[in-house]
Amino acid sequence: MATFSELKPHHRVFVSNYPFNRFAVKDNPAARIQKPLNECRFALVTTGGILRPGDEPFRNTLKLGDTSYREIPNDVEVHNLIEGHKSTAAEHTGIERDINLAFPIERFREMEKEGAIGPLNHRHFSFMGSIISPRGLIKTTAPQVAGMLKEDRVDAVFLTPV
Repeated sequence: MATFSELKPHHRVFVSNYPFNRFAVKDNPAARIQKPLNECRFALVTTGGILRPGDEPFRNTLKLGDTSYREIPNDVEVHNLIEGHKSTAAEHTGIERDINLAFPIERFREMEKEGAIGPLNHRHFSFMGSIISPRGLIKTTAPQVAGMLKEDRVDAVFLTPV
């Protein structure tokens, strides 16, 4: 990760002038896990804009950001996944070489096989990062995904912010 001084000048200006918002959280999303990790059902959530061939691409032309998500099945073939993140502030070479940097599904499959964690959920979720106006994410799509994870009885979510 780059330090602030290593960012391109236009990215430093953007970050310095960004009108960050604070949103009240009614429920604490950082609940403590109540059972051993090897008994927890896990799901992955990334903001890497990861998608499968045939999925609708994230809309990188939306100035304030695309707050939609893509569902990624647990049995996805990793070599088919695509990184569709739009940000020019991030270096994409590493993720292009190894998608696990943004969506560590193979590492979690290994931990599941070793018994270090419980079962992986049948689905995971991908969002686009670089959302300048997160209101739609906060009010609509994140609660939709949270509801599906709750419905799936997921105990823990591993978030990879990109």
